[in-house]
Amino acid sequence: MSTPKPVALSIAGSDPSGGAGIQADLKTFHQFGVYGEAAITLITVQNTRGVERIECLAPDLVADQIRAVISDIPPAAAKTGALGNREIIEAVAGLAAGFPFPLVVDPVILSKHGAALLEDDAVEALKALLLPHTFLLTPNLDEAALLTGAEVRNTVDMRKAAEKLAAFGPRAVLVKGGHLKGDATDVLFYQGQFREFVSPRIATRNTHGTGCTLSAAITASLASGVDLEEAVERAKRYVSAAIRSNPQLGGGAGPLDHHASF
Repeated sequence: MSTPKPVALSIAGSDPSGGAGIQADLKTFHQFGVYGEAAITLITVQNTRGVERIECLAPDLVADQIRAVISDIPPAAAKTGALGNREIIEAVAGLAAGFPFPLVVDPVILSKHGAALLEDDAVEALKALLLPHTFLLTPNLDEAALLTGAEVRNTVDMRKAAEKLAAFGPRAVLVKGGHLKGDATDVLFYQGQFREFVSPRIATRNTHGTGCTLSAAITASLASGVDLEEAVERAKRYVSAAIRSNPQLGGGAGPLDHHASF
C-alpha cells in the first residue's frame, strides 16, 4: 500500500495572473510533491503591471471553506497570505486556535505594486488574534517595520524586529531581507537562536510572488515532516532557482518559474 501524499492548505487571495496568492501557492505545493488545498479570502483584479480592484469574501464563507477541507482532507501544515480585513482575520484566527498542525503566516499587507491588501484596522487584529496561534511568521522588511513600529534597514534591525514579533506569540519568525542591497539575507529567530540564510541577488524585475512562493515552499516542507531550518533552506533554494529561470512574462514585474528544479 502506497504512503499517502502530504497535504498542505493555503488560506489566501486570488491572483488571476497566476504569479502570487493562491495560484502561486498551489503551484509551489505541487513542485514540492504536496497535495494542495485552498481557501480563498479575497479576489483581486491584477496583472504584472498593477492591481486594479480587490474584493474581500464574506468571513463566514472563508471559514466554511476551511472547515470543509480540514474535515475531509486534513492538512499536515497550512499557511495564510492576504487576509484582507479584520473580520476575515477574526474568522481565521478562531479556527487556527484549534489547528493541530503548524500554521505559517505571511502577513501580506501590500502587493508588489503597493496596493493595500490588508485594511489598517486589521493589523492590530493580526497581532492580537492570529499571531498567538502561528508557528512561523514571515514578514518582509516593510511588514516587519509596520508590525513593530520601528524601522528595519539592516540585519541588526531584522534581529531586533524578529525578537519583538516573537513576543506576540509565533514560535518562530523569519524576517525576509530581499529588499536590502547586496545578497538576499533572511533572519530566522527560533527557539531563542538566530540563523541567517543568504542567497545571491539576481538582477531581474521578475520577482512577482516571491513572498507567497517562499512561505508556500516552507509550508510544503513542514507538511512533509521536514524540520523548520531545513524547510527554510529548501525554500530559499527553490525561490532562487525560480527567479533565475523566470519565464519573462508580462509587461511589469513578471512571475517566477514555479516549475524550477532546485
